[in-house]
Amino acid sequence: MAGDMPWPEVAIGNKNHANAAVVIIGAGISGMCTAIDLIKRNNCRNFIILEKSAGVGGTCYSFAQNSDWTREYPGQEEILSYLTRVAQEYKLYQHVRFNTTVDEARWDDELQKWRTKVSTAPGSKEAEFNPNYEIKSDFLVSAVGQLNQPAYPKIDGLDNFDGKKMHSARWDWSYDLKDKKIALIGNGCTAVQILPEIAKDAKHVTVFQRTPNWVVPRADQPITPLMRNMLRYVPPLRWRKRAVQMDFREWTYGAIVDPSSEPAKQFKELALDMLHRQLPDQPEMWEKLTPTYTLGCKRIIISDDYYPAINQDNVSLEVRPIASVSGKNVKVKTDIGDAVDTDTDYDLLVCATGFRTLEFMHPIKIYGKGGRSLHDIWKDGAHGYNGTCVTDLPNFGMLYGPNTNLGHNSIILMIEAQSKYINGLIKPVLEARKQGKSLSLRPKDEKVKAYNERVQEVLKNSSFNDSTCNSWYKNEQGMITNNWSGTVVEYQEILSKVDYEDYIAEGSGKTIVERQKSLKIGRVVEETQMSDRTLLALGLVSTAAVVGGFLLRNSKHLTPYLNSIKLR
Repeated sequence: MAGDMPWPEVAIGNKNHANAAVVIIGAGISGMCTAIDLIKRNNCRNFIILEKSAGVGGTCYSFAQNSDWTREYPGQEEILSYLTRVAQEYKLYQHVRFNTTVDEARWDDELQKWRTKVSTAPGSKEAEFNPNYEIKSDFLVSAVGQLNQPAYPKIDGLDNFDGKKMHSARWDWSYDLKDKKIALIGNGCTAVQILPEIAKDAKHVTVFQRTPNWVVPRADQPITPLMRNMLRYVPPLRWRKRAVQMDFREWTYGAIVDPSSEPAKQFKELALDMLHRQLPDQPEMWEKLTPTYTLGCKRIIISDDYYPAINQDNVSLEVRPIASVSGKNVKVKTDIGDAVDTDTDYDLLVCATGFRTLEFMHPIKIYGKGGRSLHDIWKDGAHGYNGTCVTDLPNFGMLYGPNTNLGHNSIILMIEAQSKYINGLIKPVLEARKQGKSLSLRPKDEKVKAYNERVQEVLKNSSFNDSTCNSWYKNEQGMITNNWSGTVVEYQEILSKVDYEDYIAEGSGKTIVERQKSLKIGRVVEETQMSDRTLLALGLVSTAAVVGGFLLRNSKHLTPYLNSIKLR
């Protein structure tokens, strides 16, 4: 029984409802990954996952590869089904407290613990008897990421729009789009995904574009049942596919950091070729949709169907800046500065305008050692150590934190490295408590400073720092707070070992890290490591093993059939 297990193997129950070894904020891909590593690496189930919504979310892990994707780019429902399956496999649901919002987290210097204040959703059963409460924990992990809180555009009259209004990140699936006139504000990654879908049902869609984006082909296509079976039963084929994707994506790093590089030139040619091919003989549209800034300064968009959607008869592109919203109309500015209505009254206004990316923990209030607020720590811009730990926040880790976003590869690889690293910090904290001692770890100021100086020095000379464009990668002062400066492999190598000497250790259990000094973690290796011939040989061996296993399991049923063959 769970109650017979030693701490921290024992899960949270009624008697320790408000006490945990680890509290994880967020049940998305980062939170789930951290929880799974807690189980696998630290044999710990004494944790709570706090999730403000009613379900899990995210995408695919390297350690839980899926051979059953029906498309190269599967849809939201298919991804959600996969994540639900992973959560069930690792028995995570018993740890998640849904419809629970974190209001404040405060480090208690005397207890050497975090005090996390939460509130339950109004109208829920929990809110009837426990609307607000506090959880004490030895370690706190933020898994809310960078793309969490929707950002609404600052447009005069937007709040008083007379029709239906929604943000792309807070979609109302009950709203019927059929025969509706829709204003789509924004033309970034989200808008590019939304437009082809809503244009299928809408009477008319107007896309309000502020700045054009570089768009390259997505090459999305169905994965046939035969190929899915091959990926399932011949693992090296699946490994090879992932390795090719990894190799290509790491190669594209050059395209987003160095505008004069060969990858950058090839991507630019690819983007322009698709634009001209999908919108043939339309030089006016080419001019409206071709960026004037460096490729990579903003996020490069991958899509096969955005331009064809723009070209539909029921879709129009509006490039004049929005002046205001009045009633059900959107007014735009003319060349002489006048504000005029666009041609239609809109039933629906969609804000595909991204997230509050510069406020990583918003709206949660965080207070660290000595009561110092995270707002004060980050007053000059968000920054951290290895993108995971923050000055004066003891026993704290965050995933998808400052300077860990990518423009060229999968963020999941970054998250998995961060989860392993954070679990390496959690390990001695758990060991100290098992010994009846306390231990807190926080990064040394000089280590944080040196790390960020190295990162910013590289970013300063990258395409991200192009002065001709603004992006959600940098703050008002021009500091790039969101993006990582190198390749995924470089980041994974940095986080493949925890150097406890980089941290200030306090508490009666600090001798644990003073003796050990470091912990080797290793990293996920996805890039090509062996030849195709070796992979083919492994594939044949694995296929033989699968077939042999099938024959062995079904020998009793197959014997009569095999005997009949011998008699012929």
